[in-house]
Amino acid sequence: MPKFAANLTMMFNEVPFPQRFAAAAKAGFSAVEFLFPYEYAPREVAGWLHESDLQNVLFNLPPGDWASGERGIASLPGREEEFRASVAWALEYAEALGTPRLHVMAGLFPGSADRATHHAVYVANLQYAARELAQRGLTLLIEPINHRDMPGYFLHSQAQAHAIREEVGQPNVQVQMDCYHVQIAEGDIAMKLRRYLKHVGHIQIAGVPDRGEPDDGEVNYPYLFRLIDELGYAGWIGCEYRPRAGSETGLGWLQSMVATAAAISKDSIGWKAGENAGLPASRED
Repeated sequence: MPKFAANLTMMFNEVPFPQRFAAAAKAGFSAVEFLFPYEYAPREVAGWLHESDLQNVLFNLPPGDWASGERGIASLPGREEEFRASVAWALEYAEALGTPRLHVMAGLFPGSADRATHHAVYVANLQYAARELAQRGLTLLIEPINHRDMPGYFLHSQAQAHAIREEVGQPNVQVQMDCYHVQIAEGDIAMKLRRYLKHVGHIQIAGVPDRGEPDDGEVNYPYLFRLIDELGYAGWIGCEYRPRAGSETGLGWLQSMVATAAAISKDSIGWKAGENAGLPASRED
């Protein structure tokens, strides 16, 4: 059975970010991810993880000026020095938090620009970042994002992402496959999992089309979870969705799935009394 990490940027928004760690742990999660930790000092974020007995499985490199609409700078000509500085900044946090993988956002492509130039800058920046991360044993992730949610995003399909991964040519570069983005941009999620999963370093989920919990919408997640198991994926699945009616209330889908799996075979999911093995089930402080 897959193991799930709470995305603290989208989930547990009922409380401020520093309090979401404890909220996720109380709800039963043993791992979390988030977009950007840079508003807080590394030692603060590390402290919240430690206090809540959580591991951080993923966060993003600095994205440029997010407030003004930038969505990454890795493919933007003229921003190479800023990109290199962002890699160093992210690595400070990764070391403090014990984070094994970092996602680098590609950025938006101006329609009038030369795509080949942006592509060359992107590849060169990824090669640099991959080498820096490799020195610390970390994985660099790139993620295609659909154009409905993020118009003009440079990286927008699985085929494009895996072609770029191959071109970069660094073994610690993998693709982050968000099933929500795949369904909106391309569909055919199951076949893409079958084709690409060995080069996928992280999976994320959300309901389609509303990006709510994955128990409603046009994607059959129970089927995909079984397929992911069959294909031997051992990584985390990030719950990057916006709860429809409260974070804890919306976890019924996961609690039901865990209970069903436990009833079938406790040993098969590493389930032990008092130990959730990465699977949410109510945990008392």
